[in-house]
Amino acid sequence: MERRFTVKDFSNFIFLSLLAVMILLTMYMVDRQWSKMTQMERVMQEQADSMRELRSLVRGVDKRIQNGRVNIATSSDSSAANQASVDDDIPEAFRRAKIVAEQPAFEEGDWLVQAFGLNLKTMTPLVSSDVYASNVQRYVMESLLIRDPDTLEWVGLIARSWDVSDDGLTLTFKLRKDVVFSDGQPLSSDDIVFTFDFIMNETIAAPRTRAYFEKMASVTALDEFTVIFEFKEPYFNALSLAGGMSIMARHFYEPYLEVPETFNQSKGLLLGSGPYRLQDPKGWTPDLGMVELERNPRYWGPILPAFDRLLWKVIENDSARLTTFRNGEIDIYGARPREYKTLLDDVELSARTQNFEYMSPTAGYSYIGWNQGSVDEPSRFADKRVRQAMTYLTDRERIIDEIMLGYGEVAISPFSPRSHQHNKALSARGYHPEKAKALLKEVGYEDRNSDGVLEDVNGEPFEFGLVYFQGNEDTKRIVLFLKDLYAGAGVLLHPKPTEWSVMLDQLGKRDFDAITLGWSSGVETDIFQMFHSSQTDNGGDNFVGNKNPELDKLIDEARATVDEAQRMPLWQQSEAIMHDDQPYTFLMRRKTMAFIDNRIHNIEQTQLGLNSGFVPVEWYVPLEMQKYSD
Repeated sequence: MERRFTVKDFSNFIFLSLLAVMILLTMYMVDRQWSKMTQMERVMQEQADSMRELRSLVRGVDKRIQNGRVNIATSSDSSAANQASVDDDIPEAFRRAKIVAEQPAFEEGDWLVQAFGLNLKTMTPLVSSDVYASNVQRYVMESLLIRDPDTLEWVGLIARSWDVSDDGLTLTFKLRKDVVFSDGQPLSSDDIVFTFDFIMNETIAAPRTRAYFEKMASVTALDEFTVIFEFKEPYFNALSLAGGMSIMARHFYEPYLEVPETFNQSKGLLLGSGPYRLQDPKGWTPDLGMVELERNPRYWGPILPAFDRLLWKVIENDSARLTTFRNGEIDIYGARPREYKTLLDDVELSARTQNFEYMSPTAGYSYIGWNQGSVDEPSRFADKRVRQAMTYLTDRERIIDEIMLGYGEVAISPFSPRSHQHNKALSARGYHPEKAKALLKEVGYEDRNSDGVLEDVNGEPFEFGLVYFQGNEDTKRIVLFLKDLYAGAGVLLHPKPTEWSVMLDQLGKRDFDAITLGWSSGVETDIFQMFHSSQTDNGGDNFVGNKNPELDKLIDEARATVDEAQRMPLWQQSEAIMHDDQPYTFLMRRKTMAFIDNRIHNIEQTQLGLNSGFVPVEWYVPLEMQKYSD
């Protein structure tokens, strides 16, 4: 007999469905409450630890008072010319943040939500190699010194004073005594010694960083709060190298020396003394699809950052990132040129955002890197005439005008044209296909079978793959533009859109014909890592295999010349060699075109660009405009 679906069955179905939904909701609420309770337990434990530390400190003060040994003057270095404090309590590094905190509208709270255009492979310091990871790390890890964005001079952060010997080989830093890591452990000179030793340990996968620190002979602790850096030879960037080293907590990172591969393959081992921290300093993984930092409740700094949280969402698609910004789900959007012109006319968006358009004083550059192969197996790009020809075939002016809509400038070299490093006698190679063809003919490339494609003496066509990040629409347009441009000269470009993690692997293995990427820049650019012959192996950043003994010699001399007036001509001679060698085709320096939510206050432009990523943090949201809450 056939069973019919009755009203009673329907009622039972509805009841069971509602019951299932209620169970799921209950489980969700219990899970949220459990998470909140765990978080509250952790905060309460931290507060209890802090109370114990405070009671210990009070008992120590009481004991000193009883023994008549209290000394009100806590610093004997206040007369030093480089004393890094505004007064006894506020280090010079916090000068700007203190001014911000005194603004009438200043308020703590809210979140700053941003987006990454690609997913991070790892956030572990030293192991990570991209700018996105370093953007996160600078909020978590601190250094002895930072640059003042107004004067570009070094000012003390962890260091309260420092001294440089007459020969420039010895740097002595005296540390603040009140700095603690985010887990409450005190920071001392021992952590700085450990950081250097950890970097120089060959079992740690830090070849890029280690290449710079090889200039140092030793780092030693004179006492708990005095550390001495000894250099093997004069180095122009010695103060930057020593003072800018991100300090690693010995108690946290030292256990990984027992099994270095655990550290080398880790994804999110991140702990420091900075104003923000990972909730779990060992628990971040790329599959989370975001990075979230919480305010460090133990932060030692006299001025606390305003935001409760910093959040970066991974949104690899440009269009999706714009949509997310339009919906108010992220606070900052770096616009592409065509978008920027359109968005300026968007009345609704203009009403709730502020826009910024500028060429950063420290703007980096994009480039095409030509893999020269090895001594045993040179590639077609090993001959500098081929590289010169490829630059002549690259119409950079049209790229800037037609794709970037004028929001950029042709890059001549790694050095900014506004830098003292720049050789003013040099100018960028223009678009000259006839010069390119003449150079290629010298090498042996001709259209031997009248098919419109150049062939070498063996009849092999001139073709190569160009690797680029698949998530960037502007880069895709540039590559397709170049494909057509090169084809007109008989050169076949095969576009290779690639995921970011795969690109990093290809760089490490030097497994590409050509690749387009970008380098960030600074106040003065040290080109050793990218172009010195010694950096072609062991994970160095000279992944194009550039080797020129004359350039090596000039780089070495420039780095060893402390006097700026003598150093700059050496950089300029280096630039002339790179201009001739063309290890890269230097494409452009791009303007920044950014839209930022009106909630964000105290946005300023400095000599280092916008104060968006400064630590100490200078941005805040007035109370009435805040939208997120912990």
